Amino acid sequence: MINRIVLNETSYFGRGAREKLSEEIKARHFQKILVVTDKSLLETGTVTLVTDVLEKNQINYITYDGVKPNPTVQNVQDGLKIAKDNAVDCIVAIGGGSSIDTAKAIAVIMTNPEFSDVVSLDGTADTKNKALPLIALPTTAGTAAEVTINYVITDEVRTKKMVCVDVHDIPVVAIIDPDLMQGMPQKIAASTGMDALTHAMEGYITKAGWLIPDMFHINAMSLIYKNLERAANDKDKKAVEKIGYAQYIAGMGFSNVGLGIVHSMAHSLGAYFDTPHGVANALLLPHVLKFNGQVCPELFRNMGNAFGLDMKNTTDEEAVQKVVDAVKELSIKLHIPQTLKEIGIPKEMLPTLAEQALHDACTGGNPREVTKEDILALYKEAYE
Repeated sequence: MINRIVLNETSYFGRGAREKLSEEIKARHFQKILVVTDKSLLETGTVTLVTDVLEKNQINYITYDGVKPNPTVQNVQDGLKIAKDNAVDCIVAIGGGSSIDTAKAIAVIMTNPEFSDVVSLDGTADTKNKALPLIALPTTAGTAAEVTINYVITDEVRTKKMVCVDVHDIPVVAIIDPDLMQGMPQKIAASTGMDALTHAMEGYITKAGWLIPDMFHINAMSLIYKNLERAANDKDKKAVEKIGYAQYIAGMGFSNVGLGIVHSMAHSLGAYFDTPHGVANALLLPHVLKFNGQVCPELFRNMGNAFGLDMKNTTDEEAVQKVVDAVKELSIKLHIPQTLKEIGIPKEMLPTLAEQALHDACTGGNPREVTKEDILALYKEAYE
């Protein structure tokens, strides 16, 4: 078997790493920059931490700040118009997965204009050219969009989250600066951290798992499990830094092997109800882990060991349950909702959600084969 790894050309890590932005832009001779972000990050001053670097180095830039938490086709088209009208030659994405994903779509279409309808990027699009150079600076510690070949855009017409997979979209530079993550509100830090844990755990047990991604996933889940509570609830600076690195490490893994039905089911919730992605993942993860544990219990022992749990002398069922309980307990400590009913999902919509989840791009990677009835049963189990 031949396996492939796709990663950034260059990545920087550490507090103050954003100062490397101007150095990279000048070395690559970029002249006109489009900054893609959202209004909340502008209002909190997080964007200014980055744009100050551009200004003091006299780098020209314009800003598109219209990105929604679950970015839409319209978001991409709005940003694309600004990029074209100003003939930008580089995009700088500042934000969580929403901003970086929007920037990826804009960057891909800039060099592959035949996909300007955006919806044709759904799935694995046959793009021919590398995207316009993109530099990503994450402000949340969860999606790892800065190192993945994936991005997710909501098609509001079809009520669908499009999972787009394209080796041409990966940012040329990723800058992981914990200073940009330090000010995350508790809810965002908690939910994005659980998103990262889901990436590590789903990526580890996916059908396509192999040695190198496994190494990334085990390390990432260990760091996240041991540091997320202190990072989100206490804003411990060292813990925030470790989570920032851990989510990138998880991205190095899952981007190259895929995910599973936690993400499929979360995508349906996001498409229909705009449910925050990390919240959906955290809520669904224990239920899906228990379901999948029946086919790969030995991997659960490894995950339990990564958490620091005592996995000696456990039966397969006990090993799976220990890991499931540990994940659920962490989610509760992070004050994340625990049921679909709690977040206002109508029970009569569960069959529709299950149908869409079954056909999601992530479903094929799940370690256990699933039917619509299986997914519906999991939604019902998570309902109350």
